[in-house]
Amino acid sequence: MTEISEKLQAKVDDAIALLKDIAANYSPAVLATSYGAEDMVLLDLICKHAPEIEIFTLDTGRLPKETYELMQTVKQQYQRDVHVYYPEASAIEAFVTQNGPNAFYDSVDLRKTCCGIRKVVPLNRALKDKKAWLTGMRRSQSVTRKELPVSEWDEDHGLQKFSPLTDWSNGEVWKYIRAFDVPYNKLHDEGYASIGCAPCTRAITPGEDIRAGRWWWENPESKECGLHVKAK
Repeated sequence: MTEISEKLQAKVDDAIALLKDIAANYSPAVLATSYGAEDMVLLDLICKHAPEIEIFTLDTGRLPKETYELMQTVKQQYQRDVHVYYPEASAIEAFVTQNGPNAFYDSVDLRKTCCGIRKVVPLNRALKDKKAWLTGMRRSQSVTRKELPVSEWDEDHGLQKFSPLTDWSNGEVWKYIRAFDVPYNKLHDEGYASIGCAPCTRAITPGEDIRAGRWWWENPESKECGLHVKAK
């Protein structure tokens, strides 16, 4: 462990206090992790300071091998069970049979349908009977998240939703990871800023938006998978 700035330490302290409050007053609460950098910060904090909070991930069936490698590392290093939710096989079979394995490149609607099957439906199962869920989302990640609150009522799922790192910068996330030797997805070292399914993620170039590598063929305003979009 190395020293961190007073400003970052204050943010860490605030996050720890919030996590402890969630564990005490919103049980059962769960962290939804995709094993991205922000999620690894939260996972580390939860394991150290609020172990009562459960952790789950969504395995879409199209994840990069580096993500699976990190999943195994987390299991070994933290000795924590991370519940894995998979999409329904029959839904995947029908979608791929009708549209092809890479139909998400053909239209935004098909891409969102794919995300719905592989992510949104499993998420609904993961959040059933929970009182709160936590995400690693930050305001500076994209235009769709610029007004992201720390805490909000999730009407769609009927529970409280928390984003403890909402005001953290990308630099602060990485300073924490380096300072506390938190394991991370090795694709980050290859220029991947935001990591999802392998076919829908690419490395970014210097100066590009942090989520430019996600669904890069779409307009920024449509770049959400449906996990964090309120139903109309």
